[in-house]
Amino acid sequence: MMNSILFPFPPHHAPNLLNPLVLAYVGDAVYEVYVRQYLVSQANQRPNGLHRRATSFVSAKAQAQALQCWKPILTEEEADIVRRGRNAQSGSSPKNTDILVYRHSTGFEALIGYLFYTERHERLQSLMRTAVEHLAGSAR
Repeated sequence: MMNSILFPFPPHHAPNLLNPLVLAYVGDAVYEVYVRQYLVSQANQRPNGLHRRATSFVSAKAQAQALQCWKPILTEEEADIVRRGRNAQSGSSPKNTDILVYRHSTGFEALIGYLFYTERHERLQSLMRTAVEHLAGSAR
């Protein structure tokens, strides 16, 4: 597991035993890197606009919106991970968004973290591509 030069540290517990907030913590970072790579791949990117554009993909609102487009294509196992992430109690409340939007974005991130740690890279890439294409299309 985690046979990677860049990311050589496997989680201490099996992914299905990790706290969903831990999965969301990792999922947030994985998705952020994916979005940054996507933006850099686009033509005519100005450095000062990259952060603003990235925010339109990684904000809680955008992630909750992307989760909605995933719902019809999630497996039962994936939907369960999303539910666990959505229902996890973080002990803090979001500052700039509605609590329900925040919880849905946590479910989104938890699934990304879970797929990353279970090394389901093709599925992970497919879902993240779907999210980015959906959000890029809705931004037009």
